[in-house]
Amino acid sequence: MKGKIFVVGIGPGSAEHLTQRARTALYEADVIVGYKTYINLIKCIVGGKEIVSTGMTEEVERCKAAIELAEKGKKVAVISSGDAGIYGMAGLIYELVVSGQQSVVSQEKTIPATGHRPLATSDIEVIPGVSALNAAAAVLGAPLMHDFAAISLSDLLTPWEVIQKRVESAAMADFVICIYNPKSSGRVEQIGIARDLILKHRKPDTPVGIVKNAMRDGQRVVITTLAQMLNHDIDMLTTILIGNSTTFVVDGVMVTPRGYKLSQE
Repeated sequence: MKGKIFVVGIGPGSAEHLTQRARTALYEADVIVGYKTYINLIKCIVGGKEIVSTGMTEEVERCKAAIELAEKGKKVAVISSGDAGIYGMAGLIYELVVSGQQSVVSQEKTIPATGHRPLATSDIEVIPGVSALNAAAAVLGAPLMHDFAAISLSDLLTPWEVIQKRVESAAMADFVICIYNPKSSGRVEQIGIARDLILKHRKPDTPVGIVKNAMRDGQRVVITTLAQMLNHDIDMLTTILIGNSTTFVVDGVMVTPRGYKLSQE
């Protein structure tokens, strides 16, 4: 029996924001694998299925478990909040499957006709979902209508020096900047440093949108300025969108013009 992995972006988490393909994949799957907080968001859809859940920072263990189950012939849905290919599980699944293939080749193993078989990249389907930046942009108005950069401030997997270089480069290039993972209980200074780097290239009154729990229960939306953004509540559930030199706020919405010529006829 041939197994398969669906890497599913569940969007913000509510059933109404799931794509139809994501919903179908969750129904087709024999096993649901994911971070327990995200599984709880879709428990009304996956009730009765086998669940493999782990805590934060256990992504590698989660993905290895999913691959082992698929190699036994199971259809497995690995879930990510937002989009599975944007800071999600898709890349890690592919990395582990490819490294496993290389290991099999290097060891010249003979795969038996029955039993476990190595998973191939063709056995993986990545199913996109509404990302945090999409959700935050939608509730703010239209801040991502022109070129933008998405940068995570978490230095768990990326050196802080590299992150700072990316932030300043994006600011210098006048990208709208979407900041993921801006602040946590153990990482409180980075958002201030990032803001100051951006201020070197942006005006203090540059519009900034701060969205917590975008399109989830407890959603909170603030539109402020680059100079004032640190005066507002920011945590790991917050997505921050910092406008470029043309972004403006009107009637409570944040807009970055694309550059269309508007006729007045």
